[in-house]
Amino acid sequence: MDKHRISELMETVMGKLHDMVDVSTVIGESITTPDGITIIPVSKVSFGFASGGSDFSGKQPSNQNGLPFGGGAGAGVKINPVAFVVIKEGNVRVLNIDAPASTAVDRIIENAPDIIDKITDIFKKDQTDNV
Repeated sequence: MDKHRISELMETVMGKLHDMVDVSTVIGESITTPDGITIIPVSKVSFGFASGGSDFSGKQPSNQNGLPFGGGAGAGVKINPVAFVVIKEGNVRVLNIDAPASTAVDRIIENAPDIIDKITDIFKKDQTDNV
């Protein structure tokens, strides 16, 4: 059985969305300044997709079911820059440019680099104290 025309519409729109949004859209390419600071842009990507169609009666049959087809599809993408990851002399910091974290999970993610640095420092101190 042949594919229905709505499937073709959906595949076309989803293919175009796939072309527009990839990993480098969310985590941008790193930029290294002459003094050795690396900056990585981070963005939030939102997208929506809709499609629909219908077979309807008409004078001239035009598809495998013998009925004309009318349909459409559309999509939208929104990209918001939210932060920069800054790496300087082995220290990692997140500079937010978006609204402050509103949930506990957001705060944990926001502070993850600082937490990792503190844990690493604790382990380094323990190792030097044991020597």
